Amino acid sequence: MTDARIRLYLGTDHACGYLDTRTARSLFIDPKLPLDARRYAMFLDLGFRRSGDYVYRPHCQGCSACMPARVPVREFAPDRAQRRCLRSNRAVDVTTGDDLDDEHFALYRRYLAARHPGGGMDADDREAFRSFLGCRWQQPQIWAFREHGRLLAGAVVDVLPHGLSAVYTYFDPELRPRGLGTFAVLTEIAKARESGLDYVYLGYWVPGSETMDYKRRFRPLEVLENGHWSRIAEC
Repeated sequence: MTDARIRLYLGTDHACGYLDTRTARSLFIDPKLPLDARRYAMFLDLGFRRSGDYVYRPHCQGCSACMPARVPVREFAPDRAQRRCLRSNRAVDVTTGDDLDDEHFALYRRYLAARHPGGGMDADDREAFRSFLGCRWQQPQIWAFREHGRLLAGAVVDVLPHGLSAVYTYFDPELRPRGLGTFAVLTEIAKARESGLDYVYLGYWVPGSETMDYKRRFRPLEVLENGHWSRIAEC
């Protein structure tokens, strides 16, 4: 990191989105700091992540449950359930674009209404949709997962010098048994490997959180603890 000092700002307490009864707060990188893919990749390796234009990491009093997680793609091998997921979605075509268009917004609304009702995100706010997933200093890729022309899932992915960062995935809630969220991560791992990249960053793994538990199934999984990346034990 070439900067002698980088200003950090501490956010206010709010309800934790992962663990019931807990409160959370975040540490933000100075939004005036010029950012690009290279610099953001360095922040990712320090446990930060972006939401829209803002780069943050959890900084909760008395809690360190949120653990930055990444998959070293060259060593990843799908397990039996993941191979079954790949087979059940083998007819899905994946294309990349750069526009969060009306079709993606409609699917995102349905996803939020079914999967995260009352979660503090307004499914009907188009501007919030774009500001949450888009970015002014980094052009994310918008992945479309289609079958017979129908949009089944969307994924927002940041392409970085040494990896892909999975920003957000949304899918048709009526197709939950298809495991489209898992399929999206498997596709990201395959694309990263094909591109000669090292990692897919999955955001935060939170032991004890049902919504985040799926990440531990992508093995080997590395997490950042006490400033060092290490692999979680097989279980």
